[in-house]
Amino acid sequence: MQTSATTDLLAQLSSLVDCERAEGYACITARREHGARSVDIPQPQLAILLQGRKQVRTTRQALEFGPGDLFLITRRCRIDVVNSPDPASGLYLSAIVPLCTEVLAAARALWTDALPDAGSAIARLPLLDHGAALLQWRQSLQHGHYTEARLALAALVVAFCRRGHGSLLAAPEPGLGDRIRDLVAAQPEREWQSRDFEAHLGISGATLRRRLAGENLSVRELVTDARLAHAMQLLYTTRLPLKTVAARAGYRSLGSFNKRFSARYGLEAAAIGNN
Repeated sequence: MQTSATTDLLAQLSSLVDCERAEGYACITARREHGARSVDIPQPQLAILLQGRKQVRTTRQALEFGPGDLFLITRRCRIDVVNSPDPASGLYLSAIVPLCTEVLAAARALWTDALPDAGSAIARLPLLDHGAALLQWRQSLQHGHYTEARLALAALVVAFCRRGHGSLLAAPEPGLGDRIRDLVAAQPEREWQSRDFEAHLGISGATLRRRLAGENLSVRELVTDARLAHAMQLLYTTRLPLKTVAARAGYRSLGSFNKRFSARYGLEAAAIGNN
């Protein structure tokens, strides 16, 4: 059961929905329950649950979140997720805050102690314990003070590390597959070919294929994953028509996009609430 302090904090953070000076974060809304499987999360991030409930599962963990919880992802991972609207309001609402490279670098610069334990890939934390820093971040955003907003997030990262989530301070070298996904994510509409990755990465085609085979991956699979992940982000954070989302994700055919999206996530693209 929520305390009055938690209720007040949620009410203040709900103003994020109407903040016109958003810097990097996204508000996700939905009016019906929906879930997706094997969703790639490319970087550490924080979700503030405002209304409804969220169920998350990885190969090693299963957690449930509601208003008053923070959902922390400490490193790149793949999750199954179900978002359920609040029965009273009929609405699911959360704010997703990526912990960008600049924020993590600032936290590393602030940290002077021994590196803490890596901790789990996902974690549930009490919202109220971090309310002051979150309100400072929100206020800085609303005034367009983005440097102060990033510093507030860096202070949050330090606080999370004090609780044993040290992988936020690590700077792991991405695997070849992750590097290719990141390249495609930057230009998902591009007609990517194997030779493009060979040029970017400075390796031969034979080396590229051999190293990807060692990760049980292929260029085609990686390109598809990155494009569909970009489409998922657009569906959750914009009100663009499906045809526009498909085009921005590199698909000329809406039918082909819908088929691949459904096969990848076990969810129809049209079922996502913001569309």
